[in-house]
Amino acid sequence: MSDLVRGIPTRTAHATAPPSQTRLAPGLPPSATAPPRRREAEPAPALEAPAPRPPAIEAPAESAEALYGEIQQFVAGVRDLVNDGSVTFPWADLERLIARAVASLERSAELFWVANNPAAPPGIDYLAFHQAQVAVLSIRIGADIGYDRRRLVMLGMAGCLLDIGLWQLPETVLRRLDALTPEEQALYRSHPRLSAELIKRWGSPSDGITDAVLQHHEREQEQGFPERLAGAAIHPDAKILGLVDTYTGLTVPPSSRPRLRPHEAVREIVKSKHESFSSPLIKALLSEISVFPPGTLVRLNTGEVGRVVAVNRNHPLRPCIEIVADGKGQRLITPKTIDLSEAPFLYVTGPVAEGAR
Repeated sequence: MSDLVRGIPTRTAHATAPPSQTRLAPGLPPSATAPPRRREAEPAPALEAPAPRPPAIEAPAESAEALYGEIQQFVAGVRDLVNDGSVTFPWADLERLIARAVASLERSAELFWVANNPAAPPGIDYLAFHQAQVAVLSIRIGADIGYDRRRLVMLGMAGCLLDIGLWQLPETVLRRLDALTPEEQALYRSHPRLSAELIKRWGSPSDGITDAVLQHHEREQEQGFPERLAGAAIHPDAKILGLVDTYTGLTVPPSSRPRLRPHEAVREIVKSKHESFSSPLIKALLSEISVFPPGTLVRLNTGEVGRVVAVNRNHPLRPCIEIVADGKGQRLITPKTIDLSEAPFLYVTGPVAEGAR
């Protein structure tokens, strides 16, 4: 909103009663309240027009890559607090950082797609990368289902602390999730409680953060842990975190398990939606991730190959495509863009591997 430009205020002459009607203030002589004699009219000094204020300059939008890097670095620093047994936590710093992420996502989806990049950067602890990823993607899902800004910040803060309890467990537990012994399985299932206990010790600014972290592995049909809660008993934020945690665990797994492409991960989640996650959250994830997210190479029913450049949120199976090769596999000199939501006779038959066009 632009600033209001104020002019120079002009003095307003107060109406003065004639001498016969002027009331004297008690204790003051008549001369103190009598109207002053008029002087000869003098030319009023010329007033210069006020200089216009410069137009308000909005701060440039910050880089999504840099902001996401800050979030990862912050979460990586939390590991030191866990290992050192710290009893304090920089809650205000985390809140400001996540508020910037919320503002960035309000402007565009760029931060979402930076976080959705299925590759942990070198030199960053996997759990720091994973929790930053969960935080950003969860904020976007929360916005889709109507969360206000304050609630989105709390949700993002919970995402950043989702798995801090795992830093108290042997690293081999995280690396062998698909082949844990019963004892290791029990250790792994303890991490939501360990995380919640750390957050309580640090004086969480919201019980919702603690509950969301504690319950993020609970599932709709009581098949989750640590308390086997049913759908209605699970904190709404925990449901979002659990869904995104599952999605990111499929696209960037912590163990040697093969990673799934985004559309494959969504397909796996959709298969179990009635058992693990609610339909509204599945729809919100689908509208953001899409079966064919930006960057995916796809083949059309005409045989043409194109790269997805934008998702149509109301038509997730009909994205906007940049055609890069014709039906015979010949690369186009000048790619053409087609919005499949406006081309009823064209549709995607499936994804194409990078080297298969």
